[in-house]
Amino acid sequence: MSHVVRCSGYDIVKTGIVRGNDCYLYDRQDKKYVDFEAGVWCASVGHNHPRVNNAIRTQLDYITHMGYRYTNDLTEEAAVEVLNTFSHPEGKCLFLSSGSEAIEFGVRVARLLTKKPLLLTLSDSYLAAYGSAGQKTPDEWYCFDWNVCKCCPHSESCDPQCRHLKKIPIERVGGIVFEPGCTGGLVKFPPRGLIHNLVEMVKQHKGLIVVDEVTTGMGRTGTWYGFEHYLLQPDIVALGKGVGNGYPVSVVVMNPMVAERLETVGFHYAQSHQNDPLSCAVAREVIRIIREERLVGRSKKLGSDFLKELGYLVEKYDMVKEARGRGLMLALEFNDNSTSFSLERLFLSLFDAGFIVGYKPAAHILRFLPPLTIKEEDVNLMLNTFNNVITQC
Repeated sequence: MSHVVRCSGYDIVKTGIVRGNDCYLYDRQDKKYVDFEAGVWCASVGHNHPRVNNAIRTQLDYITHMGYRYTNDLTEEAAVEVLNTFSHPEGKCLFLSSGSEAIEFGVRVARLLTKKPLLLTLSDSYLAAYGSAGQKTPDEWYCFDWNVCKCCPHSESCDPQCRHLKKIPIERVGGIVFEPGCTGGLVKFPPRGLIHNLVEMVKQHKGLIVVDEVTTGMGRTGTWYGFEHYLLQPDIVALGKGVGNGYPVSVVVMNPMVAERLETVGFHYAQSHQNDPLSCAVAREVIRIIREERLVGRSKKLGSDFLKELGYLVEKYDMVKEARGRGLMLALEFNDNSTSFSLERLFLSLFDAGFIVGYKPAAHILRFLPPLTIKEEDVNLMLNTFNNVITQC
């Protein structure tokens, strides 16, 4: 890899992964690894899914890319499939190339339609790799630090008159951009009462509700979308990762009011791979697979059992601090004051045993976001291996 720029911030643990199948990856020696990270949380229906591959091959024989002045029925069909995953399937969609782009598009729309200088988000949210949403500068964003809520005895009910909420310059805020979980891979879920109050404050001042579902969408948290755990009705939703199963496609979903206002004001946005037929073919097929294979309900049930087993590890080992999760988005947080335990060694031991799990060293976290097709026996095998190697670390 001497001719490839390394800038991801992650150490290379393994080279020579050559193929994937469902939840498994294989190296040149054909050693099998169970992928509990679904790539970069993208392979929602598993690596190399035959239906996704067939959709790509079929579309390749027709057309993959078109100009702005021309349309293809696939775009409308994919939009309908996306909208039908919402409880109120009205509105319009735009197909783009990445989750970061979808979020940045939603941010631009919120600023344009509200004409207000600030957007509100939680201080530890990870929204995008670039742009305004990536930088979150003080002149464009108010980042609410909800760490104060963690020790509040009323965090779930949340008093709307709380002094911390009163500090928000809500008159200058045009919308909230809410990430309903993950927080940069930390797998944290803000209190429902807090989010309800923030959303109501924004709505009372005619702001827009933008939800980042790039990581939490497509059944990952045991519902189609993470915002459903908060009983929200968003104005704009950004989808990515799992909607393409590894293919680079994202979607911006807008309710009818936002879509109509956006088209009325003459907003222009054009990039080379906007509404590509191939991207739309992939997104349409992924959604159909998730629905037909009932993977959302499976994520809820298997994730609940998985979280219960992780909870036993907290009880069993002093170095394990907390287990948390929703659906198949789970994490184990470890105590950081142990001088005799190495979390890095545990991570590498699991890898050597054939299990790829997420590792966030600065936060002392191991993370589990497998494909929604993960087999229960593979979860149990990983947990048994965890028990076998943790005492050696």
